[in-house]
Amino acid sequence: MLDDALKSQLQTYLGMLRHPIRLIATLDDSETGVEMRSLLETIVSLSDKVSLVTTGNDDRKPSFVVACDGETQGVRFAGLPLGHEFTSLVLALLWTGGHPPKVEQDVLDAIKGLDGDFNFEVYMSLSCHNCPDVVQALSLMAIFNPKVKTVVIEGGAFQQEVTEREIMAVPMVFLNGKVFGSGRMMVEEIVAKLDTGSTGREAAKLSAKEPYEVLIVGGGPAGAAAAVYAARKGIRVGVAAERFGGQVNDTLVIENYISVLETDGPKFGADMEAQVRHYGVDIMNLQKAAKVVPATEEGGLIQIEMANGGLLQARTVILSTGARWRNVNVPGEQEYKNKGVAYCPHCDGPLFKGKRTAVIGGGNSGIEAAIDLAGIVAHVTVIEFADQLKADAVLVNKLNSLSNVTVHTNAQTTEITGDGSIVNGIRFKDRLSGVEQHLALEGVFVQIGLVPNTEFLKGTLELSKFGEIVVDAKGHTNVPGVFAAGDCTTVPFKQIVIAAGDGAKAALSAFDHLMRLPVLA
Repeated sequence: MLDDALKSQLQTYLGMLRHPIRLIATLDDSETGVEMRSLLETIVSLSDKVSLVTTGNDDRKPSFVVACDGETQGVRFAGLPLGHEFTSLVLALLWTGGHPPKVEQDVLDAIKGLDGDFNFEVYMSLSCHNCPDVVQALSLMAIFNPKVKTVVIEGGAFQQEVTEREIMAVPMVFLNGKVFGSGRMMVEEIVAKLDTGSTGREAAKLSAKEPYEVLIVGGGPAGAAAAVYAARKGIRVGVAAERFGGQVNDTLVIENYISVLETDGPKFGADMEAQVRHYGVDIMNLQKAAKVVPATEEGGLIQIEMANGGLLQARTVILSTGARWRNVNVPGEQEYKNKGVAYCPHCDGPLFKGKRTAVIGGGNSGIEAAIDLAGIVAHVTVIEFADQLKADAVLVNKLNSLSNVTVHTNAQTTEITGDGSIVNGIRFKDRLSGVEQHLALEGVFVQIGLVPNTEFLKGTLELSKFGEIVVDAKGHTNVPGVFAAGDCTTVPFKQIVIAAGDGAKAALSAFDHLMRLPVLA
């Protein structure tokens, strides 16, 4: 199951265990059960600090618990935590064995301070690149607070549960039997939802910070590059981001960033954050900006009002808030979101195995999604508004070679239908003939581009008719001291490498602006 290289790497990690742990397994004779036994026996063979007990009695079979030696409670994995989740398994082993997590101490203190009964169930798929953050966050919480219990469930191994609970998107988290949240969540975000008093404390902490010389709002490639370039000037730099890495975290494969042959989004985002931290930048994660208040005089402080009530101040500001998936905005989309309407084929595709799906959008992202889904689902229908597919020729040729794909061009989506609980079809109209038809299916993936995250700037900065921040060649906005970079701006071609370059340019422009300001008392 694990090749020699992976075994060697795992053995090295297990050497970091500080005290014994044990694996308590509830097995069966299924294929997954046999593979789980093999995996657990391999882990035990690699460390004398790990033991295996096969007398577990959990209702979910096969499953196993990672617990401290002599204890029965710990993180439970139902199904095999391989693929993207193998790292989650390794971290659960290490943290249970006493190896310290790379988490800020105030986060650990907040976890330990949670009071109540928290029984989490998180459903994931092995191909989901958003799931590990949620799995690892809930695992960490279970390990450091005995009042938190976490079960990690691989949806493919428990299809009946997935069907009964109408889970059509992952990660999906239940708390005490009720839906808690879906999609990517960081540990700080989960703790904040449980600790209702944390918002006020966080706002006060932000407001108490000294003014920055450069404050960057947004932590994607543009924001990260801006932070590195500004920090290298030896000035005080801060980054306030809803989630560091931004939309890069949702990208499965990156093959066009110069000098990096191939990587994945989460790793790329983690590497960006590590480099920014290397330069001593103050990173404020899970922070959403609500308003920009320009300086009242030359050289004065620009204020950023945060959604939680906090206030940050800076002599210059770089806006790099990025963009998000565009909604198709037809009846049924919001009603059936995560109930058959999805936006990430890599994450949610496996949940539609053997089912009929549609992809709205004929650009590169849409056609890549259709090709990916075609290998999993029974049939894919591509619905494109224009008179031809807009994707690269190599992708279109690949799509046309697939036998279980149908393409409709000049097709306008008019409605996503459902039975009140889950999606059961899509309605679209032929733009030439006006004829409308309804297609019965179980899943709809929306892939129609991006919309900039700039709503909070209306009335403050000049925006284009598409909501993009209007910038010049140096990243200046129409407000002195405020710069912008990346996908939220009017710069054409929304690409990682372009965003990074724009971020560097904005930082250099901000520093040039600082040099010409009067010295503050």
